[in-house]
Order: sequence, then structure tokens, then C-alpha cells
Amino acid sequence: MAVAKIKAIFKSYPILANSAVYGTMCVTAEFSQQVVNRRYFSKKNPPDPLDKASLMRYAVVGSCINSNILYFWYKWLDAKFIGRSGKIVVKKLLLDQFVLTPQLLTVFYVSMSIMEGKKNIFEECRQKLIPTFQRSCCFWLPAQTINFLLVPPPARVVYVGTCSFIWVNVLCWLKRKELKVVTDVENV
Repeated sequence: MAVAKIKAIFKSYPILANSAVYGTMCVTAEFSQQVVNRRYFSKKNPPDPLDKASLMRYAVVGSCINSNILYFWYKWLDAKFIGRSGKIVVKKLLLDQFVLTPQLLTVFYVSMSIMEGKKNIFEECRQKLIPTFQRSCCFWLPAQTINFLLVPPPARVVYVGTCSFIWVNVLCWLKRKELKVVTDVENV
């Protein structure tokens, strides 16, 4: 009965339902990162309080930006490349990883920098985009193979949201990494 209601909600309100699930996964991943970092890696006693502003930023990126991009992307991808043959799956994988992913990562870093009020909203993206993309290939190529072979199209954003819980933990960790300070001498 509950499964039927959930399916009905996703059928009637697909964008809203996908946004809620994907946004929740992003916030939950950031929350878990904060708890683990404060509880197990922080030397402060008592530990710092949760960073609610960071949780809100992940909520915005997850529920308002990425979930909508993914919804329309998968809708287009499934309409353009119909089927589950090896050739179709490879096309979807390559397009997803090499066309969409760099854009999603750019949107992630730049939108977070904007919401954090950084002076140079592109600096973190410039430094972290390629290492993040390399890690994403290791994670997302196998995950998306499963997606395109086994997951029905209406469940793609939820599946990706579930995988994203793991991936956003990686992003949270990468986001927390310190930026390399570039001086004018190094630019010469």
C-alpha cells in the first residue's frame, strides 16, 4: 500500500518527488560527514556545532539544482537512446560521464562558492574539478552501468540519488580539502 502511494506521487509529481529524495540524500550525506568529522576527527571538546548553513547549501544544490538537471537529462537520454543493448548503454554511459558530469561538478563548485560568498567563485572549481572528475569516473561508470541496464526510467533519479548519498560523501570530503594557495610567483 505504501509502495503504491509512493509510485503514485512519483507519477503525479515527478519533479517534486525526485527533488525531495535527491535533496534529502545530499543533506543526509553532508550531515553524516559533519557528524563523523566532529565526533571522530575533531580534537575539540566539546566539538563544534553542526554547520547549518552548509546543510542548507547542500539542500539547495540537491533539491533545487542537481535533481532538476538530472530529471530532464535522464528524460532526454531515455527518449533519445531507447533500450538496454550494450551499444545503447555505452552511449548513455559516455554521454552521462563526459557531457553531463563535468557540468554538474562545475555547477556544484560554483554554486557552493556563490552561496558561501567567496570572492573568486571559480577558484575552487578550477583546482578541484579535474581530481573530482577522475574520482567520479571510478564511482559513476559502474553505478551508471547498473542504472542503464537494470533500473526502470521512472526510478533513475531516485537510484542516482541513492548512489549520490555515497558520492556526496566523497564530494563533501573533497569540498573540505584545503585549496592550494597560488601566488603570483607561481603563475610566472
